[in-house]
Amino acid sequence: MTGTLAIKTPRRGTWSHARLPLALLGAFCLLSVVTLWAPPAGRVSWLLEVGPGVAGVVVLLAVYRRFPMSHLVYGMVFLHLCVLLYGGYYTYALTPLGDWAKETFQLSRNHYDRVGHVALGVFPAFIVREVLLRRTPLERGGWLYFLIVSVVLAIAAFWELLEWWVTLVVASDTGTAFLGSQGDVWDAQWDMLLAQLGAMLALPLLSSAHDRSIAKIPVDHAAPARSGAPH
Repeated sequence: MTGTLAIKTPRRGTWSHARLPLALLGAFCLLSVVTLWAPPAGRVSWLLEVGPGVAGVVVLLAVYRRFPMSHLVYGMVFLHLCVLLYGGYYTYALTPLGDWAKETFQLSRNHYDRVGHVALGVFPAFIVREVLLRRTPLERGGWLYFLIVSVVLAIAAFWELLEWWVTLVVASDTGTAFLGSQGDVWDAQWDMLLAQLGAMLALPLLSSAHDRSIAKIPVDHAAPARSGAPH
């Protein structure tokens, strides 16, 4: 079945489109100040956990004028940052929410870090999808799906390498907390698998909503329409 992937954008003002990203940025800055003030895990741990998310925000700010993204993507970025902030505040292995789930469901460990790695698959997948749809000749279909999932798996694998390097460089207690393996020898493999599964499941469920959100980007920043894109 074929159709047309035409980004029909209404002529909205740039300021109108910027209001939600600015509100989310303000909320993130406020939460960052609150959680960095006196985190139980310590500020070094907070910086290690949240720092990559802050770097991502800086990149999004740097490219905003040339490449503002959809509101759905900005909302997902904010949710991902909240996951990072909560984990950075307590460390992933000691989050109260994870401890509650552990006790309630008689689990063997605090699984909040698993939530973090699912998020590492779900939310970046739509950033990758939007960039590929708007800045490359790729069209919707199997190859787009395959490439997005492959990039997400590469991101998840790089994160495991980053955890390894940090554990070697920083103090052993902080490094171990950042690694968050909780004695599981297969922790890295589980983390990569969960990120991949998160992307694989989220893409079919949310791609239509993502396309509608892309269509609302101000016309001056929208990609040219492309025809013949398979559904």
